[in-house]
Amino acid sequence: MSLNLEIMIKWGFIGCGDVTEKKSGPAFRKVEGSDVVAVMRRDTEKAKDYALRHRINRWYNNAHDLINDPEVNAVYIATPPGSHAEYAIASMKAGKPVYIEKPMAASFEECLQINQVSKETGVPCFVAYYRRTLPYFLRVKQIIDDGLLGDISTVQIKFAIPPYKADFDLDNLPWRVKKEIAGAGYFYDLASHQLDLLDYLLGEIEEVQGYKNNIAGLYDVEDTVVGSFRFQSGVLGSGSWSFIAPQDTRSDLIYFTGTKGRLSCSTFDFSPILLETSEGVQEFMEENPENIQFYLIRSIVNFLNGKGDEPISTGTTAMRTNFVMDKILG
Repeated sequence: MSLNLEIMIKWGFIGCGDVTEKKSGPAFRKVEGSDVVAVMRRDTEKAKDYALRHRINRWYNNAHDLINDPEVNAVYIATPPGSHAEYAIASMKAGKPVYIEKPMAASFEECLQINQVSKETGVPCFVAYYRRTLPYFLRVKQIIDDGLLGDISTVQIKFAIPPYKADFDLDNLPWRVKKEIAGAGYFYDLASHQLDLLDYLLGEIEEVQGYKNNIAGLYDVEDTVVGSFRFQSGVLGSGSWSFIAPQDTRSDLIYFTGTKGRLSCSTFDFSPILLETSEGVQEFMEENPENIQFYLIRSIVNFLNGKGDEPISTGTTAMRTNFVMDKILG
């Protein structure tokens, strides 16, 4: 059920880094019935700079001060995963719905804790798996649902990128490869989008196993991962992820194979969707909104104001992705 607030949703941002500059932040003000009234960042000057540039009246350097701000009635948590559970639980206990950046938390266990508090308080929790709302992936879903692939037998994720320049800076490694902050490595950050997308397109995964390795030794967490899984529907899946591929090498593809055809799409590059059947090859392309999280944020605001159905990415759906990732990583 929605909260039926029937008032302006006044967001407070915990974390106002790069993801909030274009992907998400501006969308909160483009949606009718929504505004941003406060932001928080541990670095006071950076919080102030963000607030002034985006014409936001208040800024904090302490998350709990923002949560307790009486003007804030919903909280967007855009910090690294290691702090998601703490801030989400505190916000919901204060009666404020939360929208959490993905992955939902630094472990499946922390996801369980978040959802338990949401259940106990009756305060909703949403997670930023916005690909579920993008026209590109809705086109993929339509092709599958229309039966153009027939009965799907397998799905394969193939992802490989070279190391980032920052991965070689041992004294200042990115937070995404620090387990205590990110939960794991780049796998947690990037594969979460892919595995959540498959949950949306094909249903829940019921069996999963995997292997991880650290081959290059650039950091402590995994740099190479493989996994296999079975969906409740019977579809079999596999994935391989390399974050140490050769320079100028990149693979970002998901292949769906069915009894009538094959479909390939990307997760991050948004290369053309290719449908191969006995009738030939068809190509599809869809445009993203200027702020890529817009459609999901709009659905959340409408739901909180009693004007729409429950959004398509909740703590319940997002928790399943953490479960699968934790199983793959052992």
